[in-house]
Amino acid sequence: MKYDNKRGASFLLKLDECRLKAKSSDLTKRCKFNFSYFTVANGSQDFCDWEPEQLHKLLNALKDYSVESLHHWQKQKMGKGSVLSVYGDFPKNSAFKHPQSVPTDVIWGRFRLQSAVRLCGFMVPREFHGESHVSSGEAFDSNTFYVVFLDREHSFYQIEPK
Repeated sequence: MKYDNKRGASFLLKLDECRLKAKSSDLTKRCKFNFSYFTVANGSQDFCDWEPEQLHKLLNALKDYSVESLHHWQKQKMGKGSVLSVYGDFPKNSAFKHPQSVPTDVIWGRFRLQSAVRLCGFMVPREFHGESHVSSGEAFDSNTFYVVFLDREHSFYQIEPK
């Protein structure tokens, strides 16, 4: 071509690499955290109950965990368990109570943050992923972790009752 612009073509190619549907984009695999079901009742601590250093560690963990999918974190080992442990139903041996605002057909789990500190919540079952909600028309996303409780003392899923 007589007027071939190699710089322009290179620039446009780089722009395409930054698009949502670009082959190199990993945006859809990254998990999301939603705090709309967060409660300070039923046994949970509030953000103001945590020291600034603990909150700093929490935010850094959320940033780090957001790079991969929830499924990825289920497979990653930390100590005797996984970074993300999935329980299914609300644990029977919990010091917490199932909030009435949380649907009963979700999958409960927890993220291990450090030693006994946990981030507890739920996920939408995989069979709902992409399905449209009957009234809103919005699609369910099974790669979102809905945070419900902050658990500083490993009380959400107690191995031995306290």
